[in-house]
Amino acid sequence: MSGGGADRGTPGPGGLFVGVGARRGVAAGEVLELVGEVLADAGLPPAGVVALATAEEKAGEPGIVAAAARLGVPLAARPARELARIAVPTPSPAALAALGTPSVAEAAALAAAGALGGPPEPELLVPRRVSGTGRVTCAVARGRSARLPAGGGGYTGGEEPGPPARR
Repeated sequence: MSGGGADRGTPGPGGLFVGVGARRGVAAGEVLELVGEVLADAGLPPAGVVALATAEEKAGEPGIVAAAARLGVPLAARPARELARIAVPTPSPAALAALGTPSVAEAAALAAAGALGGPPEPELLVPRRVSGTGRVTCAVARGRSARLPAGGGGYTGGEEPGPPARR
């Protein structure tokens, strides 16, 4: 495995941002099932997930809110008009018709992964996947993590820290 995190089997630098789209009334269990399958199939650790992301218009869906809570991560939401500006490899006609954006899962994952700014650039690791029922979509991006490294505090930014403070 490389130290740069290019191997999909390692979380690499930054955290994993899971984008989710769903139809109204979807259950948390269905969201979590797809998220678990996608992470397992990609060889990505569930512990590397730092946020669930979706369109602002979907952020009140009880199933999505409960899935984020059960994963123990925040729910990041962006307006559909902002998501519509993000280029994605697998646009969805259904998302375009419903929300005016060609992507929810991929665009939300990429938007959340880049929301903190700085390196590393957001990278789409897993393009949109659709659940067997067709009610949930999921994509995974890697970006700058807001979590401190395991084992305690430390500098987590992408740039070198500034000079030491004068005493």
